[in-house]
Amino acid sequence: MDQKIPLIFSVPFFLLLLFQCTKTLAQPPATAPSGPTNITRILEKAGQFTTFIRLLQITLLGDQIDTQLNNSNQGLTVFAPTDNAFSSLKTGTLNTLTNQDKVALVQFHVLPTFLSMSQFQTVSNPLRTQAGDTRNGEFPLNVTTSGNQVNISTGVDDATLGNTVYTDNQLAVYQVDKVLLPWSIFGPPSPAPAPVSGGTENKKANSAAATDSPADSSGATGDAVPGAVAFGAALFGIFYL
Repeated sequence: MDQKIPLIFSVPFFLLLLFQCTKTLAQPPATAPSGPTNITRILEKAGQFTTFIRLLQITLLGDQIDTQLNNSNQGLTVFAPTDNAFSSLKTGTLNTLTNQDKVALVQFHVLPTFLSMSQFQTVSNPLRTQAGDTRNGEFPLNVTTSGNQVNISTGVDDATLGNTVYTDNQLAVYQVDKVLLPWSIFGPPSPAPAPVSGGTENKKANSAAATDSPADSSGATGDAVPGAVAFGAALFGIFYL
């Protein structure tokens, strides 16, 4: 004979299961650590950004970002390269940079405005970063979109936006799969200007002309002296005739 489970046991079990499912679905997305906004702690919590965190610390730009976020209403957007992105760089790349170049490199990954993922669809190129000048040969940064994918081009390399690491109404942090290399630091050097054609020959000709001129003047003076003597002798002969 089949045994039936008493209703008193089946109902609480069902309610408990329903509660657990509701709790799981209601969990909010990951947020920043409690307290003032701190870019370093946000990246540490996300993981895989050790090298970028170290650059933020040694350049002191991490502190500057925190100060700006906590003491003003100005938003920021940060492109955070993963450790794998830094590993793909040529060996010793970061070690060859001056302290000033390291500051510019980090600033090139920070936009002085807040951009949500959807806003990349309508922004105007080139984007201005905290590194400054957007002209070609300096710090140009351009974005293109294809559906929901956002691509970034620096003129030296191309990167793709990955996960949203953190976002609120003031700060957006996006993972990128490449280190954004600014043209001003990593672009090929400008070619040396070509010499002006005929410049050397013209200088030689002018120098020769300057050298010959006094000789010509001296020769003309020498020819005039005998003539003057002859003229004087003729006058002398006339007075004594």
